Amino acid sequence: MKSLWQSRAQADVAADKLRKFAQPQRLMILSLLLDGEKSVTEIDMASGIGQPALSQQLAELRKAELVTTRRQAKQVYYSLADESVILCVRSIEAVFGAGDPERALLNMVRPEARSERNGVVRGAANFARIR
Repeated sequence: MKSLWQSRAQADVAADKLRKFAQPQRLMILSLLLDGEKSVTEIDMASGIGQPALSQQLAELRKAELVTTRRQAKQVYYSLADESVILCVRSIEAVFGAGDPERALLNMVRPEARSERNGVVRGAANFARIR
């Protein structure tokens, strides 16, 4: 895969995909779905978006293939479509959500950094201290 600066076509695809994320209600829905599958009712209650806006935004997310659906009786359940969507939403949360963006991104890219900062180095022997 070429870097975006090397391919106008790939840059166009990336920009188009990012436009799908660039709507506040859609971002709220995607962020909520990081916690796992939710029914339309659960999304409505948690986000407060309300109908018909919620239905419109869910339709846009389906059309953009950012979410998948599962029907059970009369309920429709939504989840994030794949690992790339999860990574994008986590990245957006890390940069724009509350907290320390640098630490959140570092933990996302290098999970072992979390334990290194706590004084525990992965891959090395750790011994119990006896007092």
